[in-house]
Amino acid sequence: MRFGVTMFATDVAMDVVTLAREVEDRGFHSLWIPEHTHIPTSRRTPPPTGDAELAEEYKRSVDPLVALAAAASVTSTLHLGTGVMLPAQRDPIVTAKAIATLQNLSGGRFELGIGFGWNEDEMEDHGVAYRTRRERAREHLLAMQALWRDDVASFDGEFVTIPPSWSWPKPEVPVPVLIGGGMGPKMLAHLVEYADGWIPIGGAGLTEAIPRYRDALAAAGRDPDSARVVPFGSLPTPEKLGHFASIGVTECVFRIPSAPAGVVLPILDEQAALVAAWPDPST
Repeated sequence: MRFGVTMFATDVAMDVVTLAREVEDRGFHSLWIPEHTHIPTSRRTPPPTGDAELAEEYKRSVDPLVALAAAASVTSTLHLGTGVMLPAQRDPIVTAKAIATLQNLSGGRFELGIGFGWNEDEMEDHGVAYRTRRERAREHLLAMQALWRDDVASFDGEFVTIPPSWSWPKPEVPVPVLIGGGMGPKMLAHLVEYADGWIPIGGAGLTEAIPRYRDALAAAGRDPDSARVVPFGSLPTPEKLGHFASIGVTECVFRIPSAPAGVVLPILDEQAALVAAWPDPST
C-alpha cells in the first residue's frame, strides 16, 4: 500500500511547488489537488461537506494542470494527480493536449482523478445541466482517450463530436484514470468501462464495496488485480492503515489543510512519521 497527500491548493495556501518538494522529500508516493473553475455567488447548491457556509478554499482553487506542471519541474519521483478534475466542465480537445503534454514533461508521473461535480451553479456557467453531468464527463473522457490513443482520432457522442483529427503529443506513458465518488450502480458502470481505479471519499463501506468492484471487473473480462482503490481525505491511524491494507486498498491519501507552510509542514511531518513506523514491509 502506497501513501499520498491531498491539499485544497489555493492562492493563499502553501504553494504547490514548495509543497511538492516537501512531500517528495518525506517519501510520499503522490500529491493530489482538486479543481473548481469558479464559485458563483448565487450559492444555490449547498456545500458538499454539510456545513452551513462553503469553505473559503473553494473560491480560491488554483488551476491543477498548471500547478502540477510546475510541481513536476522540481520533483523526480513524486506522482502528481488531480483529486479531482471536472471533465464535464472542460473542453476535451484542449484538455487532452494539456494532459498529454504534462504527462510527457513529468516523465509519466501524472494521474488523472476525475469527478462528476456537485455544484449546479458552477456547471451551469459551463453550459452543463446537472442531470447530464455524468454522461458529459464520460464522453469528454472517452474523447480524450481517443485523442491520446489514435493517430487519426474521432468521437461521435451526444455531447461531444470530433471529426477525424490529428492531435499530438500522445502520452508516452498511458494516463491512469481514477474516478472519485460514492459507490453505486452508475459509479460501477463508469469504473468498469473506462477507468483504472476508484477514489472513494473516506473509508466508510469499503469492506463491502471493494469486492463488488473487483467482481464487476472480472465479469467484464478485466483483471480485478489491476484495480486501484485510493481513498482520499483520510486522517490516518495505524489501525486504519492496517484495515485498509487488509481489504485491498492500494494507496491511502492523507488530508492536509489548505493553509500556509507553518501549519502544513508539522502535520506533514506527523503523517510521514506514521508511515515510516507503520509495519508493512511493502511500504
